[in-house]
Amino acid sequence: MSLSGASVLVAGAGLAGLVAARDLAAMGASVTVVEARDRVGGRVWTLRDGFIDGQHAEAGGDMIDEEQHAIRSLADELGLSQVRILSNGFGYARPDQGGEVKLVPRSAARGWERVGHELAGLAQRYRWSERRWDSPVAADMGRRSVARWLDDIGADSELRATCLGLRGFFLADPEELSLLQLVDQFSQDEAPAPGKMFRIEGGNDRLTAVLAALLGERVHLNTELLAVSQRGGTVRASLRNGRSRTQLQADYLVLALPAPLLRRVPITPALPAQQHEAVASLPYGRGTKTLLQFTSRFWRKTGRPRAFGSPLPIGAGWEGNEEQRGKAGIFALLAGGSASDATNTIIEHEGIQGIVRGLGWLGAKQTDLVAWRQARWESDPWSRGGYALFDPAYKPSLRGWLAQPCGRLFFAGEHTSLRWQGYMNGAVESGHRAAAEVRATHIMGSGQ
Repeated sequence: MSLSGASVLVAGAGLAGLVAARDLAAMGASVTVVEARDRVGGRVWTLRDGFIDGQHAEAGGDMIDEEQHAIRSLADELGLSQVRILSNGFGYARPDQGGEVKLVPRSAARGWERVGHELAGLAQRYRWSERRWDSPVAADMGRRSVARWLDDIGADSELRATCLGLRGFFLADPEELSLLQLVDQFSQDEAPAPGKMFRIEGGNDRLTAVLAALLGERVHLNTELLAVSQRGGTVRASLRNGRSRTQLQADYLVLALPAPLLRRVPITPALPAQQHEAVASLPYGRGTKTLLQFTSRFWRKTGRPRAFGSPLPIGAGWEGNEEQRGKAGIFALLAGGSASDATNTIIEHEGIQGIVRGLGWLGAKQTDLVAWRQARWESDPWSRGGYALFDPAYKPSLRGWLAQPCGRLFFAGEHTSLRWQGYMNGAVESGHRAAAEVRATHIMGSGQ
């Protein structure tokens, strides 16, 4: 109860903000959470409306990796079961020389291994620099794109296709992605290839729903943060709910907003120049999630993986509700980078049947489409993108500033995570971190 008597405002009721708020409330703080949307969860969004047989699928954060301990521990604490999915791993779908799309089973891991082999020398240099983004090694890698690296090493078509297929992972094309972000993935102790994966039974949004229920009336929806000022040991926030504008004063503020929204909020006094630049220049990837419910699960065949990466315009695909009963099934497509643009162009000109035809090689002609939903995250006003990415224009030395506290302001969100940026696990960890930073700051300030 070390925060007893302290007031904390949390801006953003996504996974990061709700985790921070829960931790802060448990420490004894008086917590208020404001969220501009009409729902909690942010980019954790389970869609149920419109699908038959009571089925659902994830429009946002989807798979939980076995090694993502923070989110898995949180689910356990909240009494939420995790269901194993996609046990056959990922295959790889790409056109052959005749233009016919083929699904090669279990080739995704081999593709990862090939990329890892080509990056081995760079990864070793990065590890020698202790994987620091403020090092000259990181600065050198950071200013090169993956596309330029492929040209420099004279990459063959197979390696180029594999790297293009990674836009379903990074939400960026090789031209848009910093080589450093790719090297960072391949310098981890664990292999980056997909391992065991899980979902929350009943929908990933059960995580945020339970957290919000525990917080109760502390959560205020349809409430947008307009401006922030720090004066005299307090934080003052300007808020808008419909046509009503109010001022709220608190001892501390946790900003759990995506960077594209955070940079629109005037902060007085201004953030340090480097921190301001870190937030202002951070790009977010384009990502469109398309959920297609068919009368049968035509993609299921013995020995064939139920997920694939690809360089196709429709992006990567996987069974979106493998863990649910019913003859019908939902196939999920994630189109990242230019594939997001291509997916939306197809729908604009051909309708959703254009996307379905793009799955003809998988067997879509054998069944009927009964429902579909889509989330285009770069068009979402409260996220402005799928998740953060680092392009060749972003200065690697700025990355640490994304999570750096500034006076009584603290920052959370997947974009602030070093190990799990882009993942729900990164959001959870950042929420825990921000709450711990508020506690430590309060203890030091009160002389406890």
